[in-house]
Amino acid sequence: MLNDSIFEQIATLTKRALNGADITPEEGLFLLNLDHDYLSQLMASADRIRKTFRGNEIEVCAISNVRSGNCSENCSFCAQSGHHKTNAPVYNYISDEELAAQAEQARAWGASDFGVVSKGWGIRSEKEHTKLSEYFNTLKSTSDIGRCASLGVLDKTTAEKLKDNGLENYHHNLETAESYFDKVCTTHTYQENIDTIKHARDAGLRVCAGGILGMGETKDQRIELATTLRNASVDSVPLNFLNPQKGTPFADITPMAPYDILQSIAVFRFMLPRAEIRIAGGRHFLGDLQSMIFMAGASGVMIGNYLTTKGREVEDDLRMFKNLKLDIRNGTQKKRASATV
Repeated sequence: MLNDSIFEQIATLTKRALNGADITPEEGLFLLNLDHDYLSQLMASADRIRKTFRGNEIEVCAISNVRSGNCSENCSFCAQSGHHKTNAPVYNYISDEELAAQAEQARAWGASDFGVVSKGWGIRSEKEHTKLSEYFNTLKSTSDIGRCASLGVLDKTTAEKLKDNGLENYHHNLETAESYFDKVCTTHTYQENIDTIKHARDAGLRVCAGGILGMGETKDQRIELATTLRNASVDSVPLNFLNPQKGTPFADITPMAPYDILQSIAVFRFMLPRAEIRIAGGRHFLGDLQSMIFMAGASGVMIGNYLTTKGREVEDDLRMFKNLKLDIRNGTQKKRASATV
């Protein structure tokens, strides 16, 4: 039997979030532990919080895997790690022309930002800096799409150099809670992740940082991740859901159920009311419920393919946005997206 007092508690926390006050970790855990019978109420409240702080526009981004495979990092979820035996593609930097073509396609889909994603711990050589500078100059001269990158750990000098070379946004996931991080990666530290976010922000870059849910962490640790992201004042929070890859240590983990994914999105919206919460890898596990991510509080998506796995058909995503009467942020993109449907 449904409990009226629980509905009242959800309403109280909703009002507090709408008034700009923080939801405590204990309250976030309460919401995450709610029975699925209360999910519709939780999602309705998260949707209201989304519309209050983010409006009814969504932000779309896309990425390019510019250098793949044999990565020195040992992330337990990643098919590109050289520590695991997988079938991930292996290649060095793609050409400037190919990158520009991918960015042009992403822009036509409605993407406001385009991420240059490269394997590895971080930028280790001047040769890498030179290549990345070529990439950013190419993007700047061929498109008005936002220039984003995910290049691993940054120090202060590297962050400033990337900014000087034309980068606008930096993406670096925390991946999970600090208390679970040693189960996910041991080739760099959690503090390096936190420092990277700080260095990127201090350099004047917009910061995008989130994580992957469903890697075996507890619900307490999901709240721990949300709290850490809030304390780091992250602008944009991508939420991924583990897509187990053959050959990785996490290959046998059962993917999250659709209701658990939606509930997690809603709770992250409560914990991070002002952030751009974009749904990325693993959203296909929602199946027919993909359109409900926005009703659960999401305000953005990654469109197109991911690093080593295919994404949803772009036409299906664009049709979904249109059916939900969601505008893609930026007028030029909206015109292009509408013309594609």
